[in-house]
Amino acid sequence: MTEWKARRFWKKADIRPVGDGWEVVLDDKPVRTPGKLPLILPTEALAHAIAEEWDAQGDIIDPNAMPLTRAANSAIEKVAPQFDEVAAMLGEYGATDLLSYRAEGPDDLVRQQAQGWDPLIDWAATELKAPLRITHGVVPVDQDPATLARLRDEIRALDHFGLTALHDLVTLPGSLVLGLAVIRGRLTPEQAFTLSRIDEDYQRSMWGEDDEAREAAENRRAAIAQAERFWTLSRPV
Repeated sequence: MTEWKARRFWKKADIRPVGDGWEVVLDDKPVRTPGKLPLILPTEALAHAIAEEWDAQGDIIDPNAMPLTRAANSAIEKVAPQFDEVAAMLGEYGATDLLSYRAEGPDDLVRQQAQGWDPLIDWAATELKAPLRITHGVVPVDQDPATLARLRDEIRALDHFGLTALHDLVTLPGSLVLGLAVIRGRLTPEQAFTLSRIDEDYQRSMWGEDDEAREAAENRRAAIAQAERFWTLSRPV
């Protein structure tokens, strides 16, 4: 049996203002989320970019080629109704942040982690008022409750579109500090990706890397960059 695939039914994608936001229209028919909710976008820039994704579709609709549309759908259908739960989940990353857990050796890896991560630990302490403790090896370290509360406040200050972007910027590199550094402009997505892979890159330099691991890393790199783009486009000018 041939698998059914959605086909393009529109000639032109465009945008128009609606209420306090913007919507994408396909031949004047507004786009809705998969759950049939209105796809109301916070900025004209994001609406334009999503309209471009729809306009770029061929005869067969490829959802994988519409990452901004997928992110907006998630913001409306998943993140908005579960905002507190998503914010709390991301806040938990602060208690076990990647940057707080350092190798005991070899010396070269210890040095690379310190050079890459210490400036971000300092940045979190000064800019976020959230000093994180560092440990070596696998022994857990308890973070100051005041630091964790400050990080939670930083997360909860976002709207549901911003929280959607931050979700990927935290969970993909495994660090709340790296995610917050990207949305605050302290790091580029590429820098955050590189810093998240110090351990992996060290192991790769020692033992090599197979094709599957390389592909997974490239997918993660692209997803982090796309999340930052979604963040930028969803911010009011």
